[in-house]
Amino acid sequence: MRITDITVELVDLPAQPPFRWRDGLPGSESPVTGGILRIRTDDGLEGEAHTRRGIIVADLVERRIRADLLGRDPLARELLWHRLWELDRIEEFPIYALGLVDVALWDLAAKAAGMPLYRLLGSYRDALPAYASTVTFSSVAEYLDVADQCLEAGYSAIKLHAWGDPRADAELCQKLRAHVGDAVPLMYDGSAGFDLADAVYVGQALTEAGYTWYEEPMREFSVTAYRWLSERVRVPLLVAETSDGAHLNAADFIAAGTAGYVRTSAQYKGGVTGALRIAHLADSFQLRAEVHGSGIVNAHLCMAISNTTYYESLVYSNPVVREAAVSSDGMLHAPTAPGVGYGQEGW
Repeated sequence: MRITDITVELVDLPAQPPFRWRDGLPGSESPVTGGILRIRTDDGLEGEAHTRRGIIVADLVERRIRADLLGRDPLARELLWHRLWELDRIEEFPIYALGLVDVALWDLAAKAAGMPLYRLLGSYRDALPAYASTVTFSSVAEYLDVADQCLEAGYSAIKLHAWGDPRADAELCQKLRAHVGDAVPLMYDGSAGFDLADAVYVGQALTEAGYTWYEEPMREFSVTAYRWLSERVRVPLLVAETSDGAHLNAADFIAAGTAGYVRTSAQYKGGVTGALRIAHLADSFQLRAEVHGSGIVNAHLCMAISNTTYYESLVYSNPVVREAAVSSDGMLHAPTAPGVGYGQEGW
């Protein structure tokens, strides 16, 4: 079996409902040109991967990727993953683009095997709890109302994206703990809004409130800054979410002693292959590898990675609308269609 073509079909995607991750960091987008990357083979099999960055990915496929991959064995995923990292040395691919080819190759392989992707990866489970991951709301009162709705909807844990104001965020985190009680796992995501001093301030409040993890308080360029933060707060840090070196940077965060948890995902870690690398690396240090973001590819990772705790289910609105893939008891169940299963019911 050989690769005969790689294309990107451009598709118009509608505007998202307005939301933000924190003050100064918009989340929603106006209408964009997305893309479906397709890898075709000489025996008629096809793998695909979806992106909201269709024009960028189409340019990279046309200029750098297609010529390198044509004629290669699509089941040689390890080789092709390394080829993409080689091309990255020349092109400096956006990290989300680097993993798309890998996702499409895994989709193709799982279709060839006639099984859902997570089964091909070596399944560990077929269901996992989902946590409600909020966007940024307007006030403490609204957050408490949203939290009540999330728990009523079946979610068993809640993660906050707040305003990026250290004192206001610390107050919110402590008031939410008092509101929901000690039994509900709570997490906080700083969306890289702080410097070290403010990150320490919020981290001390999270420690007092018994938060499960403290995610991306600072940009992840300086491992040293994270090491200093880990020495000043006791709440576990969840690290290496968006660092462009993917598995290499994750290793440095762990070696520096910063990691209470490690982030992994298909989007920011070089596809499925990169995500598994990080999960196994974390496991060797007895660390959990929490899958970043929602969507069907990450759902498969949640089912295949033993050392992960939750599926991240985004809550964009008030009133709260539970993600279709999450059942009323707050559980994510494994996709069932062969391959990744884009377009199957619930996704």
